[in-house]
Amino acid sequence: MTPRATYRIQFHKDFPFSAALPLVDYLADLGISHLYASPIATARAGSTHGYDVVDPTTINPELGGEADFRALAAALRARGLGIILDIVPNHMAVGGADNEWWLDVLEKGAQSPYARYFDIDWAPADRELEGKVLAPFLGAPYDEVLASGDLVLDYEPDKRRLSVLAYGTHRFPIRRDDYPALLAEAGSERLNDAAAEELKTLYDGTRDAGRERLHALLDRQLHRLAWWRVAGDEINWRRFFEITELAGLRVEDPAVFDAVHALPLRLYGEGLIDGVRVDHVDGLADPTDYCRRLRAALDVAAASRLPEAPGGPAYLVVEKILAEGERLPPEWGTDGTSGYDYMNEAAALLHDPAGEAPLSDFWAELSGRPRDFAEEEKAARLEILSRSFSGQLEAAVAAFHALARSDVSTRDVSAGALRRGLTALLSVFPAYRTYGTGDGAVETDAPIRADAAARAKAEIGPAEAPLIDRVVGWLAGEGPGDLALRRDAVRRFQQLSAPVSAKAVEDTAFYRYGRLLSRTDVGFDPGRFAATPEHFARASVERLETFPHALLATATHDHKRGEDVRARLAVLSELPERWIETARRWLARVPDGIDAGDAYPLFQTLVGAWPLAGGTDDFGARVAAWQTKALREAKLRSSWTHPDEVYEQRCEAFARDLLAGGFVAELESFVGEIAAAGAVNAITQAVLRCTVPGVPDCYQGTEFWDFSLVDPDNRRPVGFAARIEALAEGADDWRSGAVKQKAIAEALALRREKPQLFAQGRFERIAVTGPRADHVFAFLRTHGEDRLLVTVPLHVGAALHGLDAPVFPAQYWDDTQIVVPGGEVLEAAELFGERSYALRRV
Repeated sequence: MTPRATYRIQFHKDFPFSAALPLVDYLADLGISHLYASPIATARAGSTHGYDVVDPTTINPELGGEADFRALAAALRARGLGIILDIVPNHMAVGGADNEWWLDVLEKGAQSPYARYFDIDWAPADRELEGKVLAPFLGAPYDEVLASGDLVLDYEPDKRRLSVLAYGTHRFPIRRDDYPALLAEAGSERLNDAAAEELKTLYDGTRDAGRERLHALLDRQLHRLAWWRVAGDEINWRRFFEITELAGLRVEDPAVFDAVHALPLRLYGEGLIDGVRVDHVDGLADPTDYCRRLRAALDVAAASRLPEAPGGPAYLVVEKILAEGERLPPEWGTDGTSGYDYMNEAAALLHDPAGEAPLSDFWAELSGRPRDFAEEEKAARLEILSRSFSGQLEAAVAAFHALARSDVSTRDVSAGALRRGLTALLSVFPAYRTYGTGDGAVETDAPIRADAAARAKAEIGPAEAPLIDRVVGWLAGEGPGDLALRRDAVRRFQQLSAPVSAKAVEDTAFYRYGRLLSRTDVGFDPGRFAATPEHFARASVERLETFPHALLATATHDHKRGEDVRARLAVLSELPERWIETARRWLARVPDGIDAGDAYPLFQTLVGAWPLAGGTDDFGARVAAWQTKALREAKLRSSWTHPDEVYEQRCEAFARDLLAGGFVAELESFVGEIAAAGAVNAITQAVLRCTVPGVPDCYQGTEFWDFSLVDPDNRRPVGFAARIEALAEGADDWRSGAVKQKAIAEALALRREKPQLFAQGRFERIAVTGPRADHVFAFLRTHGEDRLLVTVPLHVGAALHGLDAPVFPAQYWDDTQIVVPGGEVLEAAELFGERSYALRRV
């Protein structure tokens, strides 16, 4: 069943399934067709997001378990709503003591039935790790932890298992072959509490003899304990990005696929859910095969759905970051992406291209950093590749070297040359990855490969340019060498390029490039400052022709700043001189010892996130948390691995001083100049999301103003009572955000009334004439006799500058007219009236 509109909810122990029951009527009244749920499989205890799954086969008891999930599904179905479920096939949480699949691998090594589940290299270049799993979970070098007493030999009576427990948190099972010798040392014939206590004393690492015994025991295991800092260089299994607590799964293995998907397929077959959103599809070895297999499995499960459940096919979208010009492969058989590409397009439309040059110059002047994002991105890619993925890079080099050696025509291609070539490619790769398998290529990859080759050859120089062509040819499934080796090499490259892109671009360069923060968010292309209405319209037509049911998002659980923070900051692109003048004055306040390149994003954040009702008690703490994360992600003056707490505290003190003194009056005054225009941008963004081709998604709480910051701030509790009351009363107060909720409800009511108009209806941008023609975006949705005219304003910062409400002066529109095909001409002033959007049947 294709959703009409979704509403994303983040479930966790403090907001379980039962907490959503009182929202069912509200969601129905708002116009939602499907609750879009965060992952519900059993996750690590206390998880606030659900992506750290430890058991994908069961529903998380912290959320209420299967009984409460069924109760929620039944309540939703009674109001005609369904559920779209977020699933996590790429990775599982490891470390700790809660993932039995992982613990079994640590105990039994390659002989574990779960060894095939994880992407482990059992024969790495480091021969000391042959047949072993690196376990880089120690908080200090191994010898220090060994001597500290933080490693304790422990007994689990319920599992009759011996383990080494680190810090009372991480469990490392002892292989069973060691039990006889251990029991003999304990003077016991049976493993029981008494024997365990004796062993604990004998293997006490704080004593010399115990430390020697403990080290010898650990050295015999099928895992090697190590300091967490060595993971980037030595790890022999695939992680999720650089997060050692998340291990990659080999979901391409049929047995692994079946185990990981048993729960969502059962829920779909029983009619409890209507589709899935696949998390991080680019992390998988072969997304094409995976999506086809999942679609086929959903089709099989559809046959068992209850008669009262909506029919199929199942709704299937993937989380995929599309680079500029990249297209989602149609052969995947999905309904589209989860909406980051639309978020980029919608945000870019709100920006005025006239602001690009002055804001770029100002950023370069104040920060001393690159003016253009491409230069910042390349530097970050090289740094991340060296710092966090050197082990994976060496594995890819080894794989390509083996491939080269397998054919006489390439046997003289050296590992050193391949390392330089792969590094050059990865430093400029224009997309997350390609999707060939080594014996063929996906058609949509061709422009990416060509672009990557051209960029890399410019980096590496003419002498080794032919090597780039050879590697890119292998990525396309062409060229000499053993097929199995080529498949392995291509897979390793693709599963390296995706995390390098994510960590270098979104989690590093985005935090270093402060030109305008509203153009640096998940899935965005900061190199494109703005989008023309023509570009946005073409993208809408293309979506209708290719993926008409793709999800449309403007806020997510991963966004770096709320949709209405971005909408307000976009106004700065229209008033660059006024903003630069203000920013120069504010930057003069920055004390010695704080980089202007760090202070400038702070000022943007204060402007963008300042609540319309004035400061709140927790605003300073929220900004401080954002600032610390921003400094660490940028990895310039601080980082997660080497935090400079002195610098962080200096920056936090500056931010808190600003919010405790006379600066607040200046901040409120400036925000007052642009707040009305920001609100119009926000409403424009919401109305477009609900009316252009695609399925609109509303992230929890964002039907009111969304002035959130990066996670965990964007996952704070939502005040649903106020939203329920506002919708019931038809409130349209603009400072609370009720005016935005009313616009969303009006548009979704039309979608409910005319579903085919929005699901299949033609999209046509229509002409606007008159003095404000450049400030109006209008289009028709047409299906049969149904025609809906959608009209929204653009770039109205100057018109609303300093006004106290998002209402246009009557004279502003003058003789601006919307020319509807068929001869009807409508006055913009009449269409908008006292509102900032118009939805009219024509």
